[in-house]
Amino acid sequence: MTTSVAFDPSLLAAELVADRLGVDLDTGLTAAEAAARLASDGPNELAAAPPVPLWRRLLAQLQDPLIYLLGVAVAVSLVAWLAEGASGVPVDAVVIAAIVVANAAIGFVQERRVEEAVAALASLTAVTCSVLRDGDLVRVPARDLVVGDVLALAEGDAVGADARLASAAALQVAEAALTGESMPVEKAATPLAQPAAIGDRGNMVFRGSEVARGVGRAVVTATGMSTEVGRIAALLDQTEPEPSPLQRELAALSKTLGLAVTAIAAVVVLTLAWVNGVHSAADLETMLLLGVSLAVAAVPEGLPAVLSLVLALGVRAMAKRRAVVTSLPAVETLGSASVVCSDKTGTLTRNEMTLTAVVTPSGMLERVDDAWTCVAGDEREVASDAVRLLAVGSLASNARLATAEGQPPHGDPTELAILEAARSFDGVTPRVDARRRLAEAPFTSERKLMSAVTEDADGRRELQVKGAPEALLPRCSAQRSRAGSAPLDEPARRRALGETERLSESAYRTLGVARRDLDPVEDPEQAAESDLELLGVVGLIDPPRAESRRAVAEAQRAGVRVVMITGDHPGTAARIAGDLGIVAPGSPVLTGVELDALDEAGLREAAGRVSVFARVSPEHKLRIVHALQAGGQVVAMTGDGVNDAPALRAADIGVAMGRAGTEVAKQAATMILGDDDFATIVAAIRQGRVVFDNIRKFLRYLLASNMGEVATVFLGVVLAGRLGLADASGTGLVVPLRATQILWINLVTDSAPALALGVDPEIDDVMARGPRQPDERILDGAMWHRVLVVGLLLAAASLVTLDRFLPGGLLAGDDSLATARTAAFTTLVLGQLLFALSARSAEHSALHALGSNRWLLGSLLLGVVLQVAVVEVPLLQAAFGTTGLDARQWLWCLGAAVLVVAVNDVEKLLTARRRRRGGEASGTGR
Repeated sequence: MTTSVAFDPSLLAAELVADRLGVDLDTGLTAAEAAARLASDGPNELAAAPPVPLWRRLLAQLQDPLIYLLGVAVAVSLVAWLAEGASGVPVDAVVIAAIVVANAAIGFVQERRVEEAVAALASLTAVTCSVLRDGDLVRVPARDLVVGDVLALAEGDAVGADARLASAAALQVAEAALTGESMPVEKAATPLAQPAAIGDRGNMVFRGSEVARGVGRAVVTATGMSTEVGRIAALLDQTEPEPSPLQRELAALSKTLGLAVTAIAAVVVLTLAWVNGVHSAADLETMLLLGVSLAVAAVPEGLPAVLSLVLALGVRAMAKRRAVVTSLPAVETLGSASVVCSDKTGTLTRNEMTLTAVVTPSGMLERVDDAWTCVAGDEREVASDAVRLLAVGSLASNARLATAEGQPPHGDPTELAILEAARSFDGVTPRVDARRRLAEAPFTSERKLMSAVTEDADGRRELQVKGAPEALLPRCSAQRSRAGSAPLDEPARRRALGETERLSESAYRTLGVARRDLDPVEDPEQAAESDLELLGVVGLIDPPRAESRRAVAEAQRAGVRVVMITGDHPGTAARIAGDLGIVAPGSPVLTGVELDALDEAGLREAAGRVSVFARVSPEHKLRIVHALQAGGQVVAMTGDGVNDAPALRAADIGVAMGRAGTEVAKQAATMILGDDDFATIVAAIRQGRVVFDNIRKFLRYLLASNMGEVATVFLGVVLAGRLGLADASGTGLVVPLRATQILWINLVTDSAPALALGVDPEIDDVMARGPRQPDERILDGAMWHRVLVVGLLLAAASLVTLDRFLPGGLLAGDDSLATARTAAFTTLVLGQLLFALSARSAEHSALHALGSNRWLLGSLLLGVVLQVAVVEVPLLQAAFGTTGLDARQWLWCLGAAVLVVAVNDVEKLLTARRRRRGGEASGTGR
């Protein structure tokens, strides 16, 4: 059990906190004491669910209504096989059981792969910390930290536990993951006068944050679930994930099919008994076998396997884009998303300060897409002044950019931004390299300035100063431009302040830069920060990712609304949202304080019209997500911070960042992005829509094909006299298809073609339509209409073929019953195989994008070869009751099958045309 102190350490002096925790701030805990506390309190980890036993995970793969139906089908098939005398192998029962086992294996293996991928991501982000043990600094895993440990904090370190600062030198900590603030927070060891919120506890550091600048020492006061991160993680236990739309839909489909199977078997058997009567035990056996066969045919037993495979391939496709999906239905759910709620810092933005505006006395430069543009003044003059300003700003800096030797950048984000901008101007680097530093006055919160003294090869010394404009301007008496030095009179001072205010109103963080020459006798260590020459002001911002702009536009084209939810300042949030195209300029921004004043009904109304929320807490994010869901939206929540975790869990699908994401966020999410790229979210939406389309394709194909089999047998029995079956039969019971032939059709047409449809590439622009509504069913009215039409067309083609070859009936023929039944059987198989091409689209013909799915073409060719074999190979003829066909008979079967697809395509195209005309007339056409 992890623990924390029973008092508020922020209100006490650090020495008193250490005394109460029994630790010396100069030597830290002993190794023995640390081990004892670790054994007593437990590791510094967040609570995790206990592992599920292997046998339960395997059993879970079989806990699905469709699997139950297949189990019933296996049992019934075995009973019929036993009733026949248990001779040979019960082929149908074996095949169905094999499919059940294969489906379970696919799901289990895929879940294992997902778990391994998540574990690999977790190992990449494991945190280590520097602590004092026995007076020595050692590096230990964050999970081994205990209350009382003394942390040594330095620039770039991750904070592994909540701790009270004992000392701090120019210490700034990035707490964006916890509070949403994009800028590092200044820290000091001074006790607080009264309790404060997390963001205002300046003498505390928290797990999940990072040291951006400076150094410090801190004594650990809370670990594991007792940390602020743990408190937020505990909220997850109160949030149960909702079943995905696909899971809800398939549950309903399973119930429907369960009823249909029972009804079909009963109706067919009763119809046979009523029409033909039961004259012998052989007749009863034939009816029961036919009923069982039709029941098996009515259940698309390939559905669970195909569904798992389609979702698994969707997971695989996302993995290629560096995204790990932790549950298979999440792919389809994301494709159904109508709202994407995204954090700002690090998700839509780069999470790094970037200098994008330079204002000098001679004019202004702005950077757009890494290109500098002069927006005021003479371009050459302003560029010259910018070179001088950036050189001085670079000299008054302790940051370092990445080196050719592979050393990463380090330092304050603001200083790194100045160095990065300086690198884009010719002439800055020679100015900086020509000088060496003599002295430095570090930044303090009181002065809000940093200065450095440097000299060149000739011994000329210069004081470089940068800092907050309001602190710097009073220390300036002149301003310098390319034209030379000029007094900073009152009009010039007002202009400088006005430019600063304008940048601030545009959500920039502003920084002034100034200089002065030092007298040779002036002590560099005591150089006065006064009588300075103002070089200008720079504007810095955490800019949007370039790919985020394109991703937002693509999402909006697809009818997906993007909502920004951030803990940052409202002005900054509005600026970034406007730059990304999430909202138009002047659109409302709702803050956390305003959210608190709204009841649930008011929040639902606000969530429907406001797309930017700022200064929000984790509780606010949860309320927003729930309000959107209450409005009928399918909500995807993206984020990287601890404060995003409850909303990630509550959303229909949570998407965490893999690089910048915290451990809590990853555990709460159902998708983890390895590249932290918002554009990958949009790619996932596209992939999810392709997956949904493919699910509809193979459902359309499987159900229509099975409907054709059922209708062929049922109508063949009812219309036996008109078709010539009664005349041909003489005595006894005769049906249009034998039970083994029905099982063969199921085996040939419901396996490979259905799988190939499940991996069909995108043949239409899925992002050109809006997201499907939450109440829109996979099997909607239009789908059932198509299933019935195709099923009846297949049955009509098969029965007309049967009649064509039988003596008597409507179309008199002169072939035997075996030949007529084989021809009808073959027509049904070929018709189903060709319909697979038409099933790829609800609007286009079977010829549309014909060659884009080689797997489908290959599966159809395989089906034709197998059908030729079962008709022409003597051994298979005996097993399935077929007889050879001549060329004329094969052409008839093929022609009838082609006619089925042609009639279906014509009807489909006419329906699509009427739908488009209706949409245009109502103004809703796409």
